[in-house]
Amino acid sequence: MQSNELKKELEGIYFAIGRSLDAKTAAEAFGVTKEEVIKASEELAEEYESADRGIRLVRLEDSFQMCTAREIYGSLIKIAKQPKKAVLTNTLLETLSIVAYRQPVTKAAIAKIRGVNSDHSVNKLVEYDLIEEVGRMDAPGRPILFGTTEEFLRVFGIESLSSLPSLSDEQIAEFKEEAVEEAENETVDV
Repeated sequence: MQSNELKKELEGIYFAIGRSLDAKTAAEAFGVTKEEVIKASEELAEEYESADRGIRLVRLEDSFQMCTAREIYGSLIKIAKQPKKAVLTNTLLETLSIVAYRQPVTKAAIAKIRGVNSDHSVNKLVEYDLIEEVGRMDAPGRPILFGTTEEFLRVFGIESLSSLPSLSDEQIAEFKEEAVEEAENETVDV
């Protein structure tokens, strides 16, 4: 295997593996000597360094690992501290559905529909930028009104709120029946 081909192969492996790779293991996989892997890896590391790239190839004894250049750690930390992609539980999806179909809606109205306090769900959906405050109700205490965001449309691949599926009267009746059954089962279990 030629030096440039070996460097290309190693670069792809170091990138994809995400951890250190022992030169001996790489040598066995490519059918070359351990010394050839070390030489090619060191050349690759020098190329990253001299090109002032955002990644580096570091040597850890007889292993090598691709990592971030030290000078961009500050930016990496800013990005890494951002919240992870939202995982929507059934409770969050139920709350989000209520907001999507009833917006603008208050926390109290959501809780009344769900039958339980929904503060946590609403706060999580705001954190995930799927819903937002869209105003205040003209009522005592001026409760916050919530609606969906542009991010909601993007995440669910919906062009506009008018694209939300409509529910037939039969589906609504079926959902009400299921809700009543669930409520009865919950009271029996308690």
